[in-house]
Amino acid sequence: MRKLSGIFLVGLCVGAIGAVAVTVGHGAVQPPRAIAVTQAVTTMSESAGPTPTPTPTPSPSPSPSATPKAAPPSKVDAAELDRIVGSGNVSAVVFDRQRGTTTVSLHADRGYTSASLVKLLIALSVLEQGGPAADVQRMLSRSDDDLASRFWAAYGGPSIVTGWARKIGLTGTKAPEDPGRWGDTRITAKDVVKIYQYLLAHAPGAIMTALRAATERGSDGFRQYFGIPDAAGDRPWAVKQGWSCCRPTRMLHTSGVVGEDGRYIVVVLSEHPASVDYATASKRVTTVVSALLG
Repeated sequence: MRKLSGIFLVGLCVGAIGAVAVTVGHGAVQPPRAIAVTQAVTTMSESAGPTPTPTPTPSPSPSPSATPKAAPPSKVDAAELDRIVGSGNVSAVVFDRQRGTTTVSLHADRGYTSASLVKLLIALSVLEQGGPAADVQRMLSRSDDDLASRFWAAYGGPSIVTGWARKIGLTGTKAPEDPGRWGDTRITAKDVVKIYQYLLAHAPGAIMTALRAATERGSDGFRQYFGIPDAAGDRPWAVKQGWSCCRPTRMLHTSGVVGEDGRYIVVVLSEHPASVDYATASKRVTTVVSALLG
């Protein structure tokens, strides 16, 4: 995947945060710049297919000496982000790893069906237990549901979710009610940020390598460059995407790191009515991320 340097600016001027009704869902990446913020919103409130194998490299760590370049921040209010998804729901969190602060938090505790984002926890369990790293990378980079289902059955099923939720401190993450449906795991944007914080600090480099090598199409043929990859421009990125439909709504999630040294963790979860097609929902999610990245 491409890696270009740059620093990106995120600004979010908060007007009023209203509740939004929508439906979304499942799981990928390309290049971002760095984020600077004027004001943060502080409201705290994808499922089963194959993949190619990237080569492992260590995950990046933030550069303490880098400082964001001055530039006029974009100004997007919470009501505007809600308006973008129409009759759906959207949650967004941006975390600046260099400063150690959350710069954007919109509906961060709102629950969603995880779709393929739970593959991050599956990958952690497989690698922790000495499973095949190459297959884990293929599962992540192409969002391979067949591999995910195989790993889910072999490495603990629902206990994968409960175990990592306890270890990382994921307060809004719940195992699926049907133990065989890993994509029905419940997540929040705030918890997904915590997962990335753990990945970047403690996980094998193979995971972040796979997220940087995310393919444009998932193993099921779905185009997974919506959201962060399409909005990032020339900024480096690494992502895990999620999409699913329709129990009863359509989920579309984009998550990952953006900028030099993976400085910013960006998570946008969205849910859309089944009547909203994937193409339309994908454009809406990309528009939300574009507003966040400025």
